[in-house]
Amino acid sequence: MTDQVSIVVLTGGVGGAKLVEGLSRIVDPDRICAVVNTGDDFDHFGLRICPDIDTLVYTLAGLADPVRGWGRVDETWNFMFALEQLGAPAWFSLGDRDLAMHVLRSQRLNMGESLSSITLDHSRRLGVDMHIAPMSDFQVATKIHTDHGVLDFQAYFVEHRCLPVIRSISFAGSGHARPSVAVVEALRSPNLEAIIIAPSNPWLSIDPILAVPDIKRLIEAAEVPVIAVTPLPGGRAVKGPTAKIMDELGIEKSAQSIVD
Repeated sequence: MTDQVSIVVLTGGVGGAKLVEGLSRIVDPDRICAVVNTGDDFDHFGLRICPDIDTLVYTLAGLADPVRGWGRVDETWNFMFALEQLGAPAWFSLGDRDLAMHVLRSQRLNMGESLSSITLDHSRRLGVDMHIAPMSDFQVATKIHTDHGVLDFQAYFVEHRCLPVIRSISFAGSGHARPSVAVVEALRSPNLEAIIIAPSNPWLSIDPILAVPDIKRLIEAAEVPVIAVTPLPGGRAVKGPTAKIMDELGIEKSAQSIVD
């Protein structure tokens, strides 16, 4: 039960998954709840894709590809090859093994099951003991306002490879979203000792979580230390577009400016 949680981690993407994996080696995974960004989620070929959730699940299950950092290890690509033969766009790759996750998730969502319930079941079946909680069971979509117009997150991040200049970022649907039950229980846990903000992209991975009404309020009401791990050690991004985004938004590249 998430009311036994002592550490909550706000996370998204590869960097956050690595921190959560490391934390699970020194803290009982059953005492950790990872609150995962779902602003990246989107529908592709009729399937619901949840990149940050799947990256964390695969990482904790020991199934993540260590070279790409996303998807499953020892992946094959027959499905994508067949799609390309039929003229379908191939800018977002879906591996043959990874496809099983998306197909079953989409089927269960269409039958009315919540993303939280599906995520819990899939993670447990893959041997993950940690509580993995989508930030919300409502759909929230990160929108990137650029010099090329408004782009969905995956179009900006994958199809356009983060090249368009960012003017601003918004989160469609966030105003009506609510935290998932597991998130509320974890942040209200009587055993809660700390909240950690992973070194995920502050604007693309952490801000979508905080944009969900009540999550920021629950964090402030928890009265426990909130520890933010900088994504800019020494003022430089390890990977990803964090530094580029800060330059384009006119923000100083420092840990303090991210906190502010």
